[in-house]
Amino acid sequence: MTKTPASSSHSASLSQGGLDRFLVCGLGSVGQHCVAALTAFEVRVSAIEEVEPPKWEIPNLPALLDDLIIGDCSQISVLKQAKIEDIRAVLLVTDSERVNAETALAVRKLNPHIRLVVRSAKENLNQLLSQHLGNFVAFEPNQLPAAAFALAALGSEISGFFKIDGHWLRVVKRQLSPGDRWCDRRFLYDLNSRTRRVLCHTPNSAQPSPSFHEWEPEAIVRAGDTIVYLEIGEPSASHSVKSARETQRNPGSALAALKSPLWRNLKQKLAHIWKGIVRDRTTLGATVSAITLLTLMILGTVLFDLSYSEKIQLKDAVNLAIVLLLGGFDNVFGQLNIPFPISWWLYLFCILLTVAGTVFTGIFYAVLTEKVLTSRFQFLKQRPPVPQQDHVVVIGLGGLGQRIAHLLQEFNQPLAGITPDLDFDMTVLPKMPLIVGNFKEALEKVNLSTAKSVIVDTDDEMLNLEVGLMARAANPNLHLAIRTFEQRLSDDLAELIPNAQLLCAYALAGEAFAGAAFGENIISLFRLNHQTVLVTEYTIEANDTLNGLLLAQVTYGYGVVPICHQKRGQESKLMPSEDTLLAVGDRMVVLATINGLRRIERGELSIAPRLWMVRVDRALTQDAAFEGGNLIARISGCSLSTARDLMENLPGILQLPLYKHQAQRLVRELNKNQVMARAVPIFSKTGKGSYQVGIDSIFSG
Repeated sequence: MTKTPASSSHSASLSQGGLDRFLVCGLGSVGQHCVAALTAFEVRVSAIEEVEPPKWEIPNLPALLDDLIIGDCSQISVLKQAKIEDIRAVLLVTDSERVNAETALAVRKLNPHIRLVVRSAKENLNQLLSQHLGNFVAFEPNQLPAAAFALAALGSEISGFFKIDGHWLRVVKRQLSPGDRWCDRRFLYDLNSRTRRVLCHTPNSAQPSPSFHEWEPEAIVRAGDTIVYLEIGEPSASHSVKSARETQRNPGSALAALKSPLWRNLKQKLAHIWKGIVRDRTTLGATVSAITLLTLMILGTVLFDLSYSEKIQLKDAVNLAIVLLLGGFDNVFGQLNIPFPISWWLYLFCILLTVAGTVFTGIFYAVLTEKVLTSRFQFLKQRPPVPQQDHVVVIGLGGLGQRIAHLLQEFNQPLAGITPDLDFDMTVLPKMPLIVGNFKEALEKVNLSTAKSVIVDTDDEMLNLEVGLMARAANPNLHLAIRTFEQRLSDDLAELIPNAQLLCAYALAGEAFAGAAFGENIISLFRLNHQTVLVTEYTIEANDTLNGLLLAQVTYGYGVVPICHQKRGQESKLMPSEDTLLAVGDRMVVLATINGLRRIERGELSIAPRLWMVRVDRALTQDAAFEGGNLIARISGCSLSTARDLMENLPGILQLPLYKHQAQRLVRELNKNQVMARAVPIFSKTGKGSYQVGIDSIFSG
């Protein structure tokens, strides 16, 4: 994916006279899913297709379109017919990267401000087009869903992972067992920290909520509950463990450990280096040979210098020792009469020096030759054998399959690949066991009975179903992830193959393209509770629907999760405080569903109405009253003077409705600082599902 600075154009519908028309060029699988995703934003969508498809993958798709134009989207006349001057964003998602690039250039000539979202895998070209065209972003549809497939196959607690500003973040879905350290002793709000943020909580036997934040902060965690949370950390192992493994696999890089801050003293450094050397017999042999040669050279130099100190200099003694070590015995003693007097024991030592030098120099050269050939001709290296158990089998190694395999290798997950392509490039994924040939025969060679998961992602939908059923028959207990091309088929197969992950790659990509059309950067995506979550980057502008809001208002009002915030010219902060006030130039990264992005786009702060107020009863000390005013202003967003007036006239009520989570957090912080307060709902729910005013309860003791 090519990223450009996010230009938070979700407010463009307000700033450009209600401009809410979008154009999709290419109605293949990706294009049709883009149309479906865009219509969720309740905007007008037009499309250009060279030939009308004989069959629509999404039923009634033409009814979703404001206009369908048949023609070549790269032609100026066709673009004018689509009224390109009134279009807010163009999604160029044809199957031809050349057509997409040509159309992008043509569109920019006609409309210098339009947003361009392009389907392309050519990273260098994408960077150049981004620099010259501006307001441009490019995606490769096969790369976006790869993480979702990899995570579906792992079958672990990790539901998503991505990298923000060099830091790995992972989404963990965890069902608590009776002996868990959190059970019966921790409140949900207490699980939040600088490195962790609770996203969802599902009590035992309850259905998971489709939205974030629909959980009670002051509920006690119980056995059987399912908690979804975001935490900072690498997707598989900690950085220190991963670094140690890399050093063990590559002992030649062990010298870099001397500069690592993890090692505080020389003894530990040397022990770590030696451990890495010992684990590799080849490197151990080279090290022993080098040490032996160096020792013999020093010993020979000392003996020659002591024996002939009056006749030769030190450098001559060094030269003589090196010549003998490199097999130059005949150069020194090749004459019938020895040119200088030498004792018999020193003569024997010279013979020993030559023999030992020949042996150990040969070993040293052999190791160096092996290292050079291994690195120079890596494709000649034999692939490792298929793992015996707990491995993932990736069936189909096209662009998506290769991306999935790379991600699994980052997890240090044992895996094996199957491809029917006899012309498959054998230099691809050289460390992965690979079976080439017929699927039926290949399945018998990958130890399916003991495998952990199978991912089927060929370009043939029916073949994926067939191979998936064969794999499930061989091992009913394995995790199964099957790539589909129609969302309707995914829904139907979900009943046929229970507990299988049926993922429509183009539907996942379509949501990412649609989100990017509104001016945001879609960094990554993952699946959670049967819906797609987009990792989305915003940059705040003056006319923005986000400008001037507290992160608490963004969080609970729009139903998203801010995970990164950066002031202009400052370092970014992960897991930012809800008290942060957004301003022009700020950068923010959030987790959001497509509905969350739509709410931000339309400025609808309505996902969780502000139905709570805070009653402050008393402050135990003057200092507590002063600090309480600061807390009220910071957490609620009211002015400092309003907060001071409240603290000077206790008991009193903060005349500002708050979100439930926000109000409860304010009360907790006030109580910590010796200010007695409580959160009270403004409305109480009646039996008929409506609300009645409960303001009297706020004033009651």
